[in-house]
Amino acid sequence: MKKKFIQKFQINWDKIILYVRNHFYIEGEIDLIGIIYLIGIQELGKGKNIFLNREDKINILHISICRILEPFGYYKFIGRDKEGWPHYLLINNLPFLNKEEQSFLIKKAIIRYMNEENILEDIHKS
Repeated sequence: MKKKFIQKFQINWDKIILYVRNHFYIEGEIDLIGIIYLIGIQELGKGKNIFLNREDKINILHISICRILEPFGYYKFIGRDKEGWPHYLLINNLPFLNKEEQSFLIKKAIIRYMNEENILEDIHKS
């Protein structure tokens, strides 16, 4: 059972990497932070041609993490500010996770997000 879950998980993750590679010009390896950033840009909804300073980029990563972990009960969307930036409230603290567990949780959340947003219609829920 666990082996089948891991195989399905890896197939879905590979589909996400392929999707990103086919829809965005990214030099080199596609990493987890890059995918998190793309989700944050999607959630911000401001378009491609806006100037983002370092603080904005960090906030975009935060938006993404909040959004993808919201279905797991860690955050709750509370609205957008006057500039249109989404805001979340921490509902439950994340448990302490080692690097591997943290990566697995984030990847699982990204797979769920991509499925929910119909970005990858053929990814089945893990």
